[in-house]
Amino acid sequence: MPRRTRRSTAQCSDRPALARRPSEECRTPTNEEWDAFLAHFEKRKLSLGTCARAFGTSCIHEHACVRCSLLRPEPSQRDRLPEIRDNLLDRIAEAQREGRLGEVEGLEISLAGAEDKLTQLDAALKSSVIHLGLPTFGEIAARTTDGDT
Repeated sequence: MPRRTRRSTAQCSDRPALARRPSEECRTPTNEEWDAFLAHFEKRKLSLGTCARAFGTSCIHEHACVRCSLLRPEPSQRDRLPEIRDNLLDRIAEAQREGRLGEVEGLEISLAGAEDKLTQLDAALKSSVIHLGLPTFGEIAARTTDGDT
């Protein structure tokens, strides 16, 4: 546990230290505050995964989540990302044909984000597979003992 977290936790559980802390930091939240806190996390659930931005902060990407580094994509949504990438490529080509260079720039940022999410998911899926070196059925069935000859 980080030193700052340990110190903060100890201060909230240690009575003498608690008396020195502002009462606002260790008080029980009101129902409205608790509801707002829970609602924050409900709003972090997205179609591609979960937004990891901190409680009480606003979205700096105006909800263009695929370009945001705080989007944690769900492995179950892996198949949607190539579709999103392909759509972005089509939109970039269209914007280039129409001479909308500002739009091209924004779409390219989103495209880089989609490709980054694909890379993240592929790396996570790759590293989660552990080969135990167990023999296959063919290897087991092909074996004979010395007494079978």
